[in-house]
Amino acid sequence: MSDTTRSAGDPELTTYRDVQVSPDFSELRRRFRRFVFPMTGLFLVWYFLYVLLAAYAPGFMSSRIGGNINVALLFGLGQFVSTFAITMIYVRWADRRFDAEADRMRQLIEGADR
Repeated sequence: MSDTTRSAGDPELTTYRDVQVSPDFSELRRRFRRFVFPMTGLFLVWYFLYVLLAAYAPGFMSSRIGGNINVALLFGLGQFVSTFAITMIYVRWADRRFDAEADRMRQLIEGADR
């Protein structure tokens, strides 16, 4: 059997390299990257927008919204909120689209008795 036709659970898949070249693992890795890379990019854009506005638009960032609350404070708090939101989105996504397949593949590789 060639390396390109192997799948998780085949008796020959005994080394980490064999698992790494398996189509099942490649699909899991592709699925993970299709979620994580765009989400990371989105967060970095949001973060650098905050930093750039703080550096180059201090007048805008110091605009008062009400009382002692200004735009910079809202953006800063938004960083924390977005971090928690991304975490919750990832956990929900992983539960629905990733973890079951990863567990199935792990059981096939390690054996059902582990």
